[in-house]
Amino acid sequence: MIFVRYEKWNQYLKFYPVTALLVLVNVVMFIVLAVNGAYSRDASGSILLQYGALSNVVGVPGIENVDSPWRYLTSVFLHGSFEHLLFNCFAILVFLPPLERLLGHVRYAVLYLASGIIANLISMGFYNRAGEYFISVGASGAIYGGYGAFLYMALFQRAKMDKGSRQTVYILLVMGLIMSFATPNVNISAHIGGAIAGFFLYGLLVRLPIGKKIG
Repeated sequence: MIFVRYEKWNQYLKFYPVTALLVLVNVVMFIVLAVNGAYSRDASGSILLQYGALSNVVGVPGIENVDSPWRYLTSVFLHGSFEHLLFNCFAILVFLPPLERLLGHVRYAVLYLASGIIANLISMGFYNRAGEYFISVGASGAIYGGYGAFLYMALFQRAKMDKGSRQTVYILLVMGLIMSFATPNVNISAHIGGAIAGFFLYGLLVRLPIGKKIG
């Protein structure tokens, strides 16, 4: 089972430095937002927008460059609540490390960040087409990119996965889809878009000679 973590903390940091860094950035940005009042009872989405949330809302007082391209990346490292942060960091720490081992640090970082950006692009297109306003934050699109990569592996690289791991991937995707529809205020388009992006990105990245691949 590739999703069971046996490593001690020092081993974890040695084997999965990119994963650990991603979690660290998420936690640091959560603290920054908390210190600046983003999670107080009377807080509005304007604080999230100040620090890089993705949105199609324009004309918010004191907020410039709402349509800036960098928000497609920065929003991946912001979260709307402690529970949101905790759930996503757990998923990163437990489920994504096998990808860092299999792809190598560089390709793994590319897959994670590109999946998050593509998921945000898809969600922006979805909400614009639907004529709805939204503010979006969170690492879910990038995480689902990892799930999409595992789906590619389960279907086309079966030798890299045991049966239990393949079943875990299917369960993660099915339960994730169900929870996405059942939970209020979830950016479903980002989840689906991230999974699709990760599936195709993984198929491309395993063919590119960048980074170090560990067998």
